[in-house]
Amino acid sequence: MVHEGPFISLHRDEVLRPDGAAGVYEHVVVKDSVRVVALDDEGRVVLVEDDFYLQQRRVLHLPGGGCAGQDPLDAARRELEEETGQVAGDLRLLASVDPLPATTRAKTHLVVATHLRPGTVQREGTETGMTVEWWTLDDAVAAARTGRITEAASVIALLLTEHAQA
Repeated sequence: MVHEGPFISLHRDEVLRPDGAAGVYEHVVVKDSVRVVALDDEGRVVLVEDDFYLQQRRVLHLPGGGCAGQDPLDAARRELEEETGQVAGDLRLLASVDPLPATTRAKTHLVVATHLRPGTVQREGTETGMTVEWWTLDDAVAAARTGRITEAASVIALLLTEHAQA
């Protein structure tokens, strides 16, 4: 281990490459995460927009965050309510993807939430500027296709949801 922080650790492993040569492989260990496609009874999807330090801009994306050791569906339920104030009546795993397979083993679990009801927003301190927006699924998919929504797991989840609805 080269570095250990509260959310990530950086590792440098000595490896034997497929060609038999010795080498070094650096990778990051982080917890799995979730992104939630929450659809209301009118077919609208809830999106959040928040400031991202590394991008130096606000990013529009699906609600979600770290699993923190929870089952992905439980984490999706928690993150959805914390960020948007919506509680899911039903949750379904859409897919699990490898967002950066050369960098980390962590998976992002994509979840569809339906039968929404009001709950309580409980954002973390880093999410104080977060805003909530309701878009039609078609408009959200169009935003993913045109580059307005750039967060990879959000793009994948929206496109898979559109495909499942077709």
